[in-house]
Amino acid sequence: MFPQKITPQDHASGATDYGQLFQAYYPNVYRQLNYLLADHTAAEDLAQETFLRLYRSPPADPANIGGWLARVAANLAYNYLRSEKRRRSREMREYPHNNSGTLVSFDDMIHQNQDILAVRRCLARLGPRERMILLLKFAGYSYQEIAQVIGVQASSVGNLLARAQRKFKEEYERHEGREY
Repeated sequence: MFPQKITPQDHASGATDYGQLFQAYYPNVYRQLNYLLADHTAAEDLAQETFLRLYRSPPADPANIGGWLARVAANLAYNYLRSEKRRRSREMREYPHNNSGTLVSFDDMIHQNQDILAVRRCLARLGPRERMILLLKFAGYSYQEIAQVIGVQASSVGNLLARAQRKFKEEYERHEGREY
């Protein structure tokens, strides 16, 4: 079992080391990345990259290390998704027919991952703050951590989360043609 979360005060006072920060925050960072990418291997790689960035150039203000890690992880995930989209596009142009079975066409991927893609499309139609609050909540972050990342009071997170969930559900039902 992982130790209790390290508080920003522990980190600011130097009472913790990098290993303790890794143990305390890795599960949430990995969960967030896995949710965004739906790819365990890529999520593990990017979680490691997130902590390498923490090690190499830590934030100037260590008071919100969880929020900083969440932001870095999200940026890495979005960069990864963009590069994967470009890679798939190149592969589809170069290999339009999949007779060998080694490459899967984009249409086949859509059929195999229909629900995942529907959720991602709905998330993309939400505003950045709504998308971030949903992703952070379902990655296991606390209301306090979410509040720090999006820059609101912790007491507002519940209402913002409820609105974001309601809007997601409406988008899903409207554009995907089925109840959530």
